[in-house]
Amino acid sequence: MIAAALVLGVLGLVVGVALGLAHRHLARDDDSLAAAIDALLPQTQCAQCGYPGCRPYAEAIAAGAPLDLCPPGGQATAEAVAKLLGREAEQPVVGAPADSVAAIDEAACIGCALCLDACPVDAIAGANKYVHTVIEERCTGCELCIPPCPVDCISLEPTAAAILRWERP
Repeated sequence: MIAAALVLGVLGLVVGVALGLAHRHLARDDDSLAAAIDALLPQTQCAQCGYPGCRPYAEAIAAGAPLDLCPPGGQATAEAVAKLLGREAEQPVVGAPADSVAAIDEAACIGCALCLDACPVDAIAGANKYVHTVIEERCTGCELCIPPCPVDCISLEPTAAAILRWERP
């Protein structure tokens, strides 16, 4: 009886060690894949993709999520990630290109600076107790600066490119 328990214990130990070694040497390195995908993303941390930042979205892509959820990265980023993964890029990227940017009504701005911390791409210039303004070239139109504004002086307005594309009836 003791011999049988001893044999089963040794057998369990050998199988456990073998499984541990196999996992270490044969496991797919999803972390390095997610890191490679993350390096291709624009790092705006805008959450327009539905994930809280670029790294969580990269991890989701590594697990099989769609490639077309990053408006700031656009089609070029989706194609670069697709090439890395050997997949087809979905067309077109959801929400891209951004047709609007944030605009601050400077007459109504009280300089609270709450929008500065909310902007993931530092597209808002200003300081506490001074009027703020938007740097349109940096703005991705993510709308994250709108909710924290206590005086509702931030709105989205069409970009110059969107206005030029607009056709009159």
